[in-house]
Amino acid sequence: MSLETALPILVQPETEEMILARQRKHVRRRSVNTWLLRLAIVVVWLGSWELSARLWIDPFFYSMPSRIWDRLAGWFTTGTDFGSIWYQLWVTVEEAVLGFVLGALAGVVLGVILGRSQYFADVLAPFIKAANAVPRIVLASLFVIWFGLGLSSKVATVIVLVFFAVFFNAFTGAREVDRNLIDNARILGAGRLQVLRSIVLPSATSWILSSLHTAFGFALIGAVVGEYAGSKAGIGFLIANAQGTFDSAGIYAAMIIITVVALVAEWGIGHLENRLLRWRPSVSSTSTSAV
Repeated sequence: MSLETALPILVQPETEEMILARQRKHVRRRSVNTWLLRLAIVVVWLGSWELSARLWIDPFFYSMPSRIWDRLAGWFTTGTDFGSIWYQLWVTVEEAVLGFVLGALAGVVLGVILGRSQYFADVLAPFIKAANAVPRIVLASLFVIWFGLGLSSKVATVIVLVFFAVFFNAFTGAREVDRNLIDNARILGAGRLQVLRSIVLPSATSWILSSLHTAFGFALIGAVVGEYAGSKAGIGFLIANAQGTFDSAGIYAAMIIITVVALVAEWGIGHLENRLLRWRPSVSSTSTSAV
């Protein structure tokens, strides 16, 4: 048997299952390597911080990971000086969620309405730009004077921060709707509400959902800043108290708690986004059908 006739027998073509298995293996290996690199970065960062605090820098001002861990452990086991850490966390999350929902709804409604009405958009444009130019964080102190130290002042701060983050995306999403789709729907007899419900809102959904990722971060910031300006409880209240007592470990511990809450919320919003946008065709399927 010659070499030319033996090669087709020795070289077996890969099946589709073999290709998919190799791709899955590559994805798993890449994911493991990514997480190992992330873990290494965290270990090196915390280790260098701990070592520097023990040898060179003053831990009274800069703290150290071991002290932050002790503060977190103490808060979650014995509580804070002002009650359970779970109560403090609940106060902040309640303020952030209420303000986030109200601010997002107002931003979506007004953004879509002005996005579809050129006349009202032109009328209100200077007022919206002026309101957006106001340093909204400073309003937290004003809201404390108006509404007191309770829930209302914190929710008002969150609403102001969330509204503009959602409004501009909803406005742009409503403006970017394909005009031909709207004209064809009206030719077929669709009314304004039908066009809004069936075409405008689905087209603007991706714009709106993308803004929610940033908006909830603003909601947490607004709640914490409002509590820092004046409150009776909450994570921002713990930060203000830690600052007053020069407890840098307490400030870092509160920051870590807020970061974890933000990451959990980010995961939840991303999961909701994937479910709501499941109807959209993927890029691969679209390109395959086009071919």
